[in-house]
Amino acid sequence: MVVKNILLVEGDGLLRDTLGELLGLQKDFLITALGTGEAAVAKLKEENFDLLIMEEFLPDIDGRELCLRVRREKVKSPIVMLLGAETGSDPISSAQSEPNEYIAKPFRIGFLVARIQFYLRKLESDEAATYSLGRYKFHPATKILFEPIENKTIKLTEKETSILKYLLRPPNTLVGRAELLDEVWGYNSGVTTHTLETHVYRLRQKMKQDPSDSQILVTEPGGYRLIP
Repeated sequence: MVVKNILLVEGDGLLRDTLGELLGLQKDFLITALGTGEAAVAKLKEENFDLLIMEEFLPDIDGRELCLRVRREKVKSPIVMLLGAETGSDPISSAQSEPNEYIAKPFRIGFLVARIQFYLRKLESDEAATYSLGRYKFHPATKILFEPIENKTIKLTEKETSILKYLLRPPNTLVGRAELLDEVWGYNSGVTTHTLETHVYRLRQKMKQDPSDSQILVTEPGGYRLIP
């Protein structure tokens, strides 16, 4: 059994303790319960979590602002946001601050557990996925490109893997340089487009692509496109 590390951020102490106790009854859940957004941000810098549950209105920060800060720190874990009964089921938020799912209070604990398990299964499935890129097989979890005809394994760096993963969501879609820089290197990292272009050039070399005649990783005005 693989234990999943889950961060619960809930401002109401009684509800936090109750949810932590009930979720902790699941043998494969390890729950860390915190009461403020700042405590959550600090904890996320120390430890990796498989899934985050956060309240909409925390004592020190709005839940959507916390979600935005977490995403800017490049935390990829699924986020479930618990809404107050007065909010309703159609909250307004920006795309960047959007969690994976909203659950309105009151809710049944069984429903919350089911949604958590759904996202954890999806996460495992995504990590184990293999993608076809021309004559190559791309394995994101192991950072490998495999060429079956020559039986050749090509090792990728963390950044090269992240570039390919992001361009695959969805494939054959133009992604701007600024967007790709933000996703791979982080918000306000100070990295220039030259760094991105260098990584793309090296990726093409590994894939034996002529940089002037790219067929898989394509450069277009404004950005890049991945054609599987």
